[in-house]
Amino acid sequence: MPVHQERNLLLKNAPHAVSALPTVIPIFSWLNGIPAAIRTLFGSTTAPRSRGAVLIKIGLLLYDFYGSRHRVMPRHSMWSRSMALANIPPLTPQIVAAGLYYDAKIVHPERLVLELGEDGVRAEPRSFALNYAEIENSDGETVTLRDAHGVVRGVRPRVVVNAAGPWIDKVNARLGVASRLIGGTKGSHILLDHPDLSRALAGRMIYFEANDGRICLVFDYHGRVLVGSTDIRASDPDAIACEDDEIDYFLGSLRSLLPGLAFERDQIVYTYSGIRPLPLSDGTAPGLISRDHSAPVIEASEGRQWPIFSLVGGKWTTFRGFAEEVADVLLKRLDHPRRVRTDSLPIGGGRDYPAAVEQDRWLDTISRATATEPARALQLLHRYGSKAGDILMSEGRNPVFLDETCGHSEQEITWILRNERVIRLDDVVMRRTGLAVTGRLSLATLFRISEIAAAELGWSEVRRNEELSRVQEILSKRHRIRWA
Repeated sequence: MPVHQERNLLLKNAPHAVSALPTVIPIFSWLNGIPAAIRTLFGSTTAPRSRGAVLIKIGLLLYDFYGSRHRVMPRHSMWSRSMALANIPPLTPQIVAAGLYYDAKIVHPERLVLELGEDGVRAEPRSFALNYAEIENSDGETVTLRDAHGVVRGVRPRVVVNAAGPWIDKVNARLGVASRLIGGTKGSHILLDHPDLSRALAGRMIYFEANDGRICLVFDYHGRVLVGSTDIRASDPDAIACEDDEIDYFLGSLRSLLPGLAFERDQIVYTYSGIRPLPLSDGTAPGLISRDHSAPVIEASEGRQWPIFSLVGGKWTTFRGFAEEVADVLLKRLDHPRRVRTDSLPIGGGRDYPAAVEQDRWLDTISRATATEPARALQLLHRYGSKAGDILMSEGRNPVFLDETCGHSEQEITWILRNERVIRLDDVVMRRTGLAVTGRLSLATLFRISEIAAAELGWSEVRRNEELSRVQEILSKRHRIRWA
């Protein structure tokens, strides 16, 4: 299914985790990019540069056409130079026009991953999920796994699906197979505390070409401004971080695009990097490496009784369709019929999520049942979807907030610890919540969360201090958090 249709399905199936994102494309010429686009169409692997208004208009028409099925958002429009500057005053006056179209953003991708895993376990009672599990070895018949608690277990698979992303080749090596499937690129991002830019964006994203032709974006994210991303060849997902030259690149690009605002390093509250699990593609410009997905199969052999399907490429807007394609192949191999399609299947807190016209009634009902203020109920509905009701029940009429700014209560953290497979302290602050990424996590709040976690998970004082030290180091060194 095309990317645009998958985006529309995500907006319907996970409305708590995915939201509409009006997107503005600043345009600096009328005709640029047409010759380069023709060369790319015929197989050129050089990096694309500066697209003009004509090319962008054609692209947006196609975008609307392919996204017409399951449409949930308006069609694109074109802004004149004066209209663009009126809507976003800090934009550079060097633009000639701008395009406006509607995309979507994942509000909290880590939670979406968790909910997909939980849905999978719920769908099949005989299945199980291991957090922080490692492959210790494989003899070609049994795969030995060790989980975070040190429990070792062996499984005898009929098929192995390697969905380890940028770690695919490393996992295959643990399974006894040498592979060179991944040739990923590094993407770094920074988050800024920049109220003036937030106001100028007004909930929109700016999607623009930097001076070197690379695509960058800037949009509001949890009350901060997210800026990304670079596209640099890299291979080791365990050893990457946003480097100084990347930060200089972002700040320089913003100063050029938005000369009406000031951008400085001390506005950065968080940085992060990841590896896109793209197919190995030597000699191709990073921006032109295919984002399509594939599932190459390493068939069973004399020393290994099961085939390995490696899930290469793809992106957030194609993961459901990709998973369904591979599942259909596996079901056919295993001689099992498909019982449920996933295109209309709600995800996690999207199940029983009240439609927009029903939200006021839902808020009134849940507020009465839990003695909670409607504003708090709405905040948790947006954060957790239909799971908000259970958290509100645990809070009752007197939630105890961790601090005055973070918007998370102690009861909320306790519920997460009891229900969401937490193993480590960073699970809470970096993956189950957005506390760290917003830069609003103080040392005092981190300390209090560690106390709650220790009580719920049975940590000793030694273990709690180890968790505190490790998380502080990760957030300081890898994510550039400055502790107050």
